[in-house]
Order: sequence, then structure tokens, then C-alpha cells
Amino acid sequence: MIVQEYAVKLRENVSKVIKGKDDKIDLVIMAMLCGGHVLLEDVPGTGKTILARAIAKSIDAKFSRIQFTPDLLPSDITGIHFFNMKEQEFIFREGPIFANILLADEINRATPRTQSALLQCMEEKQASIDNKLFSLPAPFLVLATENPVETAGTYPLPEAQLDRFIIKLTLGYSDRESEMDVLDNARTVHPIEELTPVTDTDELITMIKAVDEIKVNEAVRGYIADIGIATRTNSNIKLGVSTRGLIALKRMSQARAALRGREFVTPEDVKLVAPYVCAHRIITRGTVMKDGTDAKTDMINRLIADIPVPTEAI
Repeated sequence: MIVQEYAVKLRENVSKVIKGKDDKIDLVIMAMLCGGHVLLEDVPGTGKTILARAIAKSIDAKFSRIQFTPDLLPSDITGIHFFNMKEQEFIFREGPIFANILLADEINRATPRTQSALLQCMEEKQASIDNKLFSLPAPFLVLATENPVETAGTYPLPEAQLDRFIIKLTLGYSDRESEMDVLDNARTVHPIEELTPVTDTDELITMIKAVDEIKVNEAVRGYIADIGIATRTNSNIKLGVSTRGLIALKRMSQARAALRGREFVTPEDVKLVAPYVCAHRIITRGTVMKDGTDAKTDMINRLIADIPVPTEAI
């Protein structure tokens, strides 16, 4: 299938820089094929920013990067109208959101007010600036990185913003063999500087449309709905998966099927992507409230294990 071939060439290019993380690279590619945004969370130095940059460099597209800091203002993200003394008129200067791929580095170091500037952009692919509506380029994808909330100088992301990320990933440390490969490749010029594009925005848009055509039958749609209802009725969960989250689960399942060369979604596709789509969207109750991503992932997996898997022919 054409989507499968596309994913292979993109993965092979990114894996020249990111070693031993092919499964996580595939998840990011799947998210992009859904037209969705990705949140990468982990401790500093595990390759979050490098992965985001490698994905961006693999696509011949307009790329911009924002280094989020506590003093960053919303206008630093969206842009601003300034008065041109020579022309004697106000001129709009575009912010970094006017790109195809936006790297939001250490997004949780900015204040909630600044983080909220991305809400409309991520959901509607447009921005309201000084009472004017501006459309963003297509496709518009946000690859955001964040450090754990326990890290000094960070702010927790609002639930509304977390819900706009189609998946949340934790990279983790590499195994010994991968670490040795990284050490062997460490030199004056970073390998990412030698990375060249293997695709462009037109091809990416075509792939997004192809993934959208992957069939999801009634039984699988019911299975996805059951997962959402299970998160909303569990006594340990205060806030379950939203309708937006279930749409994201369906799209990620379609992307996973496409990467496996199929034209239809199976329950197995749903089960494998569900933890990455759902875990960051739930809020747990009481003493469970402090549980991190791993604990929430385990909770999602336990819920799914109790839901009957549809056996109807796909």
C-alpha cells in the first residue's frame, strides 16, 4: 500500500538520527498521517527535540521553532500588527505559527496564558489576531516537547490543550546497543544537520487523505465508543476521554492499519494505539490523582482488557 511505503521511507530517514526508537517514530508518523499534533514528554536529554527536528527536516515544508520560556507572550507566537512609520500604516508581522510544522520546545515552561494562544490554532487551523481571522498553512502540525511537571520551572498543561494532542509519547532511555551507536555517531557536526527531505507537504496531504479512507466498520466503531464510555464510568477516573479523543482514537487506528498495509481497521489496531491516545486525556480521582503517564497507561490497558472484543468479520 502506498501509505505503508511512505511511512517506511520517512522512518528510515529519521532513524539515521534517532537510534532504537522505530516504534516511537512510527507513532509520530501515524499521528502526522492523521493531521494530528504530538506531545513528547520525558526528562531532558532523551532526544525529544532531536526527534521533532528530524521529522521536520524529513519533510520539505515550512518549519518554525518556538523555545517556550516564562516571559514568552501570546503575540510572540501568533504575530502582531505594528505601526510602520515610513508607510504610516499598521502592518502585520506573522508569528512562528504560520508554518507547516511547528516545534514547540519545552511547551510547559510558558505560562498558561501563553499556552492558550495555541488552542485555536491547533483545533481550527486558524488564529484570531486583533479581531482578524488568519488561516494557517496546510498541513499545520505541532510537535511539542515537555519536561515532567516535577521539573523546576514548569507549568502543567491545561486539560483543554492536552486534549488537542492526538497522542502523547514518552521516549525513555535507549538500550545499550543504541547508546553505543549514538556515541559512535557523535562528532563535530550533528547527524541531523546532514538529514535531507524525503517528502513534501503535497505528498503528506495525499497520504492524510488516503488514511481517512481506511474503513472502520460498525463493530469497531462500537468498540471505540465502549472504550470511551468505560473511561467515563470508572470510579477511579474523574474526567474520561472526550468525543474529540474518540475521534482521535479512530483516526490513529486507521493510520496504524494503513502502516500495516490494510484497508480496514481491526480491534487490535484500536488496542495498540489506545494508551497513547487516551492516557493523557483522563484525570484520576483522589490519591490516584498524582499518577503519571505510566500509571494512566496501565489504567487504560486494564479498562480495555475488560471490554469484549468484537468478533464480527471485518
